[in-house]
Amino acid sequence: MMRRVARAPWTLLKALFGWLVLFEARNKVLLAPSAVRLRCVEDAETRRLSAVLPAPPSALVATVIATHRRPEALRAAVRSALEQTVRDQVVIVVDDGAGLPELPADPRLSAVSLAHNTGVAGVVRNVGIRLTRSRYVAFLDDDNLWEPDHLERALAALEAPGGPDGVYTALRRVLPDGSEKDVLSVPFDRRRAARESFLDTNAFVARRDRSLRFSRLRRTPEVLPREDWELIRRYGRGHRVLHVPHPTVRYLVNPASFYTDW
Repeated sequence: MMRRVARAPWTLLKALFGWLVLFEARNKVLLAPSAVRLRCVEDAETRRLSAVLPAPPSALVATVIATHRRPEALRAAVRSALEQTVRDQVVIVVDDGAGLPELPADPRLSAVSLAHNTGVAGVVRNVGIRLTRSRYVAFLDDDNLWEPDHLERALAALEAPGGPDGVYTALRRVLPDGSEKDVLSVPFDRRRAARESFLDTNAFVARRDRSLRFSRLRRTPEVLPREDWELIRRYGRGHRVLHVPHPTVRYLVNPASFYTDW
């Protein structure tokens, strides 16, 4: 009985705000020092790599691929990005300090390495965002794949009259043996997202502005929610986000990586 009484405030807060929102508020308090340090790292790496690139990669849409020690999977991810039916795009691969494998020779592709491993996907992706110039930004992890029409379907919604600022498509989740687990397709609802983790940036394409940046908190695999959830839900606070219920992403449910059992 006493335990139930002690948990009553937490139960009430979860009902009012959602457990993911409460966890993120806790993260911002406990992990704030890591965000300050990592912002300095991100700024320094962006300045350094800007000097290395002959010119900022520029197109209608920039695709940011974060990677770390997955050479074969990375090459497959890059191929799926370059084989999009939308040709007006650039792809930037940002390696988190491990070194880059040989990648396809394509004028739309740029690849850079951070000087040191950060272990923070948000920082790696932010560097990619800041090194590119485009109207829209898309994201792909090195162990996932896009169907050839991913960007086409997303841009059709974004560029329609009265279209949204951001869209995410459905995910076809596959197991390591190649078999299909299921299709994740949930309409955007910020209130629902406070309680359910169904948002993933592999499916997200958004209009570029200053709010399109990832959290810099050092999120170990045990820290919830993930930076994907934080970005899309925060972006949806001031922008219209729409779900396109067509699976255009092959999302690997990888035992070697963190994933949410949605």
